[in-house]
Amino acid sequence: MAALDYARSNIRANAVCPGSIDTPMRLRVFGDTPEERARVLAQEPIGRMGTPEEIAAAFVTGHALVVEGGQTL
Repeated sequence: MAALDYARSNIRANAVCPGSIDTPMRLRVFGDTPEERARVLAQEPIGRMGTPEEIAAAFVTGHALVVEGGQTL
C-alpha cells in the first residue's frame, strides 16, 4: 500500500472523493446559472459547496476520504 511505503518519507497517499466543490472545473462542466447552483445546494446537507482549501487541509494518510458535506449520509 502506497501510504505505508511512503509514510516515513513524509509523503501522504490518499484517495480524495469529493462531492460538490466550488471550482472553475465544476463551473465549466455544469455551468453557473442560478438554477444550477440551487440544484446543487439542494443536494448538500451542509447547505453550501465545499472549497478547494477545505479539501487540501486534511491531515491524513492511507485513507479513502469522502469530502462531500454529508451528501452520502
